[in-house]
Amino acid sequence: MTNNDGVTGTPVQAHIRLNDSFITNQERKVLHWLAPRMPDWVTPDTLTAFGLFGSLVIFAGYALTFFNPAYLWLATLGFVINWFGDSLDGTLARYRKIERPRYGFFVDHIVDAVSEVLIFLGLGLSPYLSLELALLALVSYLLASVYVYVTTYVNGVFRISYGAMSPTSLRLVAIAANTLVFIFGNPLLPLPAVWLIPESFTMTLFDLAVTGIIIAITILFTVQSFNTARELSRQDIATRQKKQSRRQRKRAAPLPAKSTEEKTA
Repeated sequence: MTNNDGVTGTPVQAHIRLNDSFITNQERKVLHWLAPRMPDWVTPDTLTAFGLFGSLVIFAGYALTFFNPAYLWLATLGFVINWFGDSLDGTLARYRKIERPRYGFFVDHIVDAVSEVLIFLGLGLSPYLSLELALLALVSYLLASVYVYVTTYVNGVFRISYGAMSPTSLRLVAIAANTLVFIFGNPLLPLPAVWLIPESFTMTLFDLAVTGIIIAITILFTVQSFNTARELSRQDIATRQKKQSRRQRKRAAPLPAKSTEEKTA
């Protein structure tokens, strides 16, 4: 695939996957244990659909907490279902050697985008998080996703995690938050005036936690985007200089001497 500037990207099937969060090794062991135990009728597409179903369960669980906080457990179950389907589909395809790299990359991340919308909308419809903050969290998460996908295209590295942040670790944070809020409630916390906010204000515990995640993702997105752009610029300049140097050497190279026959002709 080539854009209008004639810059050819790295084929999706050639990209390198990087996932080095603090739970990666444990997660990989679980997935490699599960893959050979899947019945034949379970395919990677089945698991992708199952992961999307998990997102619908999360949406329903959060939305229904308006009626009873016990529905937080339904949302937690949804996170487990979503992890199972979303994380195992690629592992199963690689185990059975039935990978479809371009199809898998495309479908998996389209489904991821739909799942993210469902999860954050569900949170915004719950009594635990304001809709404005939920939508802002969705925007920050989608920005981070765009960075990951564009980086995969331009340099062939598909980085799934950044430090302690990975899809699975964020699911664990959500499950922990659900459990804490169910047990202790979602108390209002008084906060002092800060920077652009001249007066003291209150936020729920859930609001505060999600605000922290938004800030962390936004900072990570900004810093990584700047660093990646700087590195790509350095690489492009180095490539251009090498091409110019080769052209100059060609121009400076002496012409081959004429043979005796050519001179007497």
